[in-house]
Parts: sequence; C-alpha cells; structure tokens
Amino acid sequence: MRNETDFFHSVIDEIKSLKTRTEISISEIPAPQRLAPFAYAISADLMDGDIDVATGRFVLLHDPDGQDTWEGTFRCVTFVRSALDIEMESDPLLPDVGWSWFIDALKNSNAEYVSPSGTVTRVMSASYGQLSPQDQSSEIEVRASWTPTEPKHLIHHVNAWLELMASAAGLPPLPEGVTSLPARR
Repeated sequence: MRNETDFFHSVIDEIKSLKTRTEISISEIPAPQRLAPFAYAISADLMDGDIDVATGRFVLLHDPDGQDTWEGTFRCVTFVRSALDIEMESDPLLPDVGWSWFIDALKNSNAEYVSPSGTVTRVMSASYGQLSPQDQSSEIEVRASWTPTEPKHLIHHVNAWLELMASAAGLPPLPEGVTSLPARR
C-alpha cells in the first residue's frame, strides 16, 4: 500500500505543478471520500477578462484493487460548464458536438483510455419578474468519466480536461510550447 500512496501523491504533485493557459485558474477542492481509497479533486475557471466563461471540476479516483465498472484501478471524473451563444443552443447536433470535444481532447492530449461514459446537457434560461432585464442565457454541460490505461501518464488526462474546457468556451487549442496571450479589452 505504501507504493500506491507514494505513486498517488507523486501524481498529485505533478497536477499541482501543471502550467495552464493564462485564462485558466486551478484550485484544489475537497475530493469525494467514499468512491475510492484515494481521491484528489480540482476545480478550474476560465476567464475572459472579468467574465467567467467556463468552469469545471476534475476528480482522480484510485482503487488499488480496481473496480469492475472502471475496468482498471484509476478513474477520471469531470464536469465542464460553459456559456453558449443562444443560436447554438437550438442546434440538434450540439450534444454530439459536446461529446466530440471530450473525445478529441483525450486524443489530442495523448490520454489513453477505456470505458468512457457521460452526458452532454444544454441549459437555456429565461428571466422573469425583477430578473426580466437580464438577457436569456444558454450553457452546455459535459459530464464524463473514463479509465486511464497508462497510469504513468495521468497528467495527460488532466490536460484533456483543460482542453475540453477551452473547447467548450470556444478557445482554439494551443500547440505544445505555445503560450496564450491575454485577450485585449
């Protein structure tokens, strides 16, 4: 069990030292305690100036004995929510597009995986009464989980989650070694 603990903590250290896009800020959050013997969780916000355009959570679960439904000893669980243009909200292909952002992010990040599952939800809000001066709003939510097949490359899965968040927010992917510049106001 000591080796499992050491390995899990080395993965956490790697996540904590991760360099992200300038638009994204990451913070550690409490991890679920009953899903696996080891768990670590972070949240992120993607900002456009002072506007929070996307938010998400990433949870890394580890059970040294594995779990049948996981098909492995690790499981990644994510949630990403981002604002949408009202016109996109009515697109019947939006859920398929949202899922393709997730699968593409895994592939682009070289995150090898099995057993993906999840949902893509579109949310449209209209305001009434004292809130009626607010515009209509629309969001997309992608919830997904999957099993990494190469534990030594778990950081690739965190990068995939961050790429999913950027895609949902409409940001283009950044090639490796390229740093994004802050948006002009």
